[in-house]
Amino acid sequence: MARSRWRGGDGGLAGRMLLVMGLLALVYLGFLAFLVFLDLPLPWLLVIAAVLLGAQYFFSDKLVLLSLGAREVSPQQAPDLHERIERLCALSDLPKPRVAIIQHDMPNALATGRDPQHAVVAVTTGLLRRLEGPELDAVLAHELSHILNRDVMVMTIASFFSTVAFFLFRSLFYVRLGGGRDRRGNGSAVLVLWVVSLAVWLVSMLLLRALSRYREVAADRGSALITGSPSHLAAALVKISGSMARIPKDDLRAVEGANAFFIVPALSELIATHPSLETRLRYLQELEREMERP
Repeated sequence: MARSRWRGGDGGLAGRMLLVMGLLALVYLGFLAFLVFLDLPLPWLLVIAAVLLGAQYFFSDKLVLLSLGAREVSPQQAPDLHERIERLCALSDLPKPRVAIIQHDMPNALATGRDPQHAVVAVTTGLLRRLEGPELDAVLAHELSHILNRDVMVMTIASFFSTVAFFLFRSLFYVRLGGGRDRRGNGSAVLVLWVVSLAVWLVSMLLLRALSRYREVAADRGSALITGSPSHLAAALVKISGSMARIPKDDLRAVEGANAFFIVPALSELIATHPSLETRLRYLQELEREMERP
C-alpha cells in the first residue's frame, strides 16, 4: 500500500492551539479572580467547574452524537464506509475510530473525541448519497486529520468556560430583568458580574473562532496530503456547499449547534467558524500546484 505524504501534525496549528489555550487560561483566571473578589465561594466554584469539565472531556463525543441523532454502525452495517476509513487510517498511521451515520439529508461530516483512541467519525446519509468515491475519501481524510491534529480535544476544553460564562451572562440578564439585588441591597455587583461575564464570553468566542478557522485549513491540508489529491476535496466542498441551499432552513437550524464540528457549516454565522468556500478552494489549488512540483 502506498504511503501518504502525511508527516505528522501541523506545526502551525499546534502553535496556534498553544497560544489560544494560554490566552484563554489568562482570561479564565482573571474571571475566577473577579468572582473571588465578589466573595463567591471559590472551593465550590472549582469543584463544580472540575466536575463539569471532566464530564465534557470524557463525554463530549457522546453528547455531540446524541444531539445529532447519530448511530454507530458496524462493519457489517456499513462495509464500504468502514473499508474507506480503515484504508485511510493505514495511510496516516492512525488508530481506526468508531464510525457513525447521521440520518439527515444535509451532506456533511464531523469528527469528535478526546484523543485518537477515543474518536468517532460521523457522516450524514445525504453525504453518502451525493459524493463519488474519491470525494468521499477526501472528506473522510479531512475528518481524520482533525483527529491526528488533536484539535477537537483542544476545542472541547477551550470552549468549556466560554459556555459557562455565556450561561452566567444569560442567567444574570434575567436576574436584572427581574429586579434582582445582591446582598448589599443594590444591583451593582450583579450588573458588574453580568458585564464581566459578557466580556469573557465575547473574548473566548473570538479566540475560538480564529482557532476554528485555522484548524479547518489544517485539516484541508491533511486531507490533501493523505489522499494525494487536493482536487477531490475541492470538488467535495463545492458539492456540499451547493447542496446546502436546497436543504430546508428548519432542517439546518436543527443541527446548527454542531457547526464548529462540520466540514461545512450548516448555516452561516456572524462570526464564521470556517474560512469561506472561495478561500478554501484557492488554498487547495495552490496546494495542488505545490504537490505537482518535482
